[in-house]
Amino acid sequence: MQMLLNPERSSVPFIALPGVAALNGVVMVSYFNELRREGINVELAVVKGAVLRLRPVPIATCIAALGLIPMLFAKGPGSEIQKPLAAVVIGGLLSSTLLTLFILPTLYNVFERSTRPAPHSLPDPASTKEVYV
Repeated sequence: MQMLLNPERSSVPFIALPGVAALNGVVMVSYFNELRREGINVELAVVKGAVLRLRPVPIATCIAALGLIPMLFAKGPGSEIQKPLAAVVIGGLLSSTLLTLFILPTLYNVFERSTRPAPHSLPDPASTKEVYV
């Protein structure tokens, strides 16, 4: 177990991992923006987009993680370098997927609402007088 958590050997994947994590986020946010261009309000776009991207994002992550499993259980020469690399990337992929699926839609909703222009104020009905002809 000590070999899996060696910080000198597990720092290299931290360079590649943000790219994979960002790709999942870009897929989801671009779909939110596409729904918004169709005229759907923010809340509905986030819910619909998150539900429709609930399968593609984890599938992409699982494909990448499954490719690293042989490295995680390697026993041959060079495995002392491969094991920490695989452990860090698999853990990072799983955590970034959870953040993409649950935290990203919430943040998108919050930031889109904060940048949305304020609605025009309607006049008070008591102050307006109707004139009948």
